[in-house]
Amino acid sequence: MKYRLSKTQPKKVEVGPSKIHRNGLFTLEDLAPADIVIEYVGERIRNKVADKREIVYEMKGIGDCYLFRLDKEYIIDATFHGNKARYLNHSCDANCSAKIINVQQQKHIIISANRQIKSGEELTYNYNFDYEADKIECFCGAPACLGRLN
Repeated sequence: MKYRLSKTQPKKVEVGPSKIHRNGLFTLEDLAPADIVIEYVGERIRNKVADKREIVYEMKGIGDCYLFRLDKEYIIDATFHGNKARYLNHSCDANCSAKIINVQQQKHIIISANRQIKSGEELTYNYNFDYEADKIECFCGAPACLGRLN
């Protein structure tokens, strides 16, 4: 029910310059805890395709690719076929969470508010990247920032 409501009455959000990383996603209205803010959408692809695309994107100089793991087999690629959700930046003290839900036997990635969020705030979630030897620096600026995304 909440998911359907989020589709018929989407929250007002807009992309704008971010202090965290280039562009970010900002709310244009106050949000309550557990509100569905936006769905992360894009092209549903298998892992092998995602691995190849990541290499191609890097070779072409595409600075940011927007790949979000849906499950063990599939990834959502929002790089060219996504919506504003791809502009959500990482924060170690995120005001939103990403969650995978099933609606009519179809998996969806939704972004929900963790707390009360005031109009004008940048929306963030914890990317929860897997551990890798090559560290990706974090610029979230949170007091408890870990300094890295992975």
